Amino acid sequence: MDQQGIYSVNMTEAERAEFEAFKAAAAKKAEQERIKKMREDYEVLVDDTINESIPSLMEVSKAIAAAKSKVYDDFKTIISLKSELFRLRKGEELDVKSHTFTNRTSDKRIILGVYTLDNYKDTAEEGIAIVKEYISSLAKDPESEGLVKMVLQLLSKDSKGTLKASRIIQLRRLADETGNERFIEGVKIIEDAYCPAPSKTYVKAEVKGENGEWINVPLGMTES
Repeated sequence: MDQQGIYSVNMTEAERAEFEAFKAAAAKKAEQERIKKMREDYEVLVDDTINESIPSLMEVSKAIAAAKSKVYDDFKTIISLKSELFRLRKGEELDVKSHTFTNRTSDKRIILGVYTLDNYKDTAEEGIAIVKEYISSLAKDPESEGLVKMVLQLLSKDSKGTLKASRIIQLRRLADETGNERFIEGVKIIEDAYCPAPSKTYVKAEVKGENGEWINVPLGMTES
């Protein structure tokens, strides 16, 4: 050992190679232990942060739900009065999916409504059969085959087995363009079978901006 506390050791090439391999293995093990510790620390940090965040988010969710419920309660009488004032004919209620209320200065408004899901009565299948019967009879050349493919695509159902109302609107345009009574009849049967199912209710709030545009008041996590 010299004055600086450094040992000098004589090694053969084989011993040196064995020592270098030992050092490499020790360094690799130390790195693996370091990474393992980092992963453990990461998992603990994630757990702790989630456990701290969830309660406050649940409180926010409860507050939004309570505010939404209060707004609907506050407007219950107003909606009833609106229905009384603006019913189409005596004994016939307004059938609307949303209500927009604007203050007299026209700088604030609240929109109450309900999201709907596309839904059709079983009679829609009769219309679908008529349309397919007519359209299949046209598949005689490449041009008509393209039309057949387009119509069949419009009649395709989603993963829940439901027709898309937006596609039926396109189908109506095609039927009107052809002028074929059978095609139009089939589409009308499908349209008459449409009975959208109510989903979730919603509340939207908007205020006028400096330039007179309506600005949405963020009420959800994705909007803030």
